[in-house]
Amino acid sequence: MRAAQLTGAFGLDEVTIQQAPEPPLEPGQVRIRVEAVSLNYRDLLIAKGLYTKKLPFPLTICSDCAGTVVETGPGVTRVATGDRVSPCFMPDWISGPVTDAAARGALGAFANGVLAETIVMKETALVHVPAHLSPEEAATLPCAAVTVWHALMVRCGLKAGDTVLTIGTGGVSLFAVQIATMLGARAVILSSSDEKLERARALGAVDGINYTTTPEWDAELKKRGIVPDHVIEVGGTATLAKSIKCVRMGGNLALIGNVSGGGDTNIIPAFMKNLSLHGVFVGSREMLEALNAAVSAHAMKPVVDQVFPFGDFAAAMRHMESGKHFGKVVIRVS
Repeated sequence: MRAAQLTGAFGLDEVTIQQAPEPPLEPGQVRIRVEAVSLNYRDLLIAKGLYTKKLPFPLTICSDCAGTVVETGPGVTRVATGDRVSPCFMPDWISGPVTDAAARGALGAFANGVLAETIVMKETALVHVPAHLSPEEAATLPCAAVTVWHALMVRCGLKAGDTVLTIGTGGVSLFAVQIATMLGARAVILSSSDEKLERARALGAVDGINYTTTPEWDAELKKRGIVPDHVIEVGGTATLAKSIKCVRMGGNLALIGNVSGGGDTNIIPAFMKNLSLHGVFVGSREMLEALNAAVSAHAMKPVVDQVFPFGDFAAAMRHMESGKHFGKVVIRVS
């Protein structure tokens, strides 16, 4: 069985295809033929050694995949051979609050990930994927999409008619547009590209602002009469101050990423506006199952930007790192 692994050094070109043994199945475990893997910004940080230097080598990378069950171990009842499934980002977070132990078991860091021809998972870590999705589309859901579901539905209490602001046009941001729209909310998006803003409108965004040509986008939102109830904050400290300024009194900021790098933020306006700031770290199996049910009911299709062949990890990651993508970058495995 082939797997894409870091074997002792960090760097995109240090991720190489290695022959790895096929482990036997223990009770309650399932073998999955991986068909597609989607990339997250976290994978870039891990490969470059910017996430943590304390990783076990060799390490199979990436956390998100979709595939087909090809073998089940003794006692398995939740899935059967031939089922189309995805593992959860944190295999041991089933429901309720996340624990330290579950967080340490997140795939692709301190536990082996999924960029391999086959993987072995506990049956309790698996969900059935929506039937209308391709493997490439289904592979995008376990991290980016469930993070948005967790943020909007669980932490922010999204209601029909609410306004959601999201920053950028990567996977999380576009899922925010799609999920908000399908649940009856209004999505507003920021991008550095007018062409991407138009594509986001086609997905359901009711308005968009180019943050390069309009750097004071918080003032522009106010000028347009847009006061978000919730902000999906992926920019981090460089954008947080403007997010705090533009959200409504008593609104919600879901803190998900820090892709724009450094910056100083005055937090006094956050408590003067009685805001709720939610740190959101992916989600549980229960949340992923709820998301998948909604995706199925609304026949929602995730946005896949580009699909790379197995073995082209470095090229796929550099494409994501460039910021040119619109939606998710995916690797086809089998």
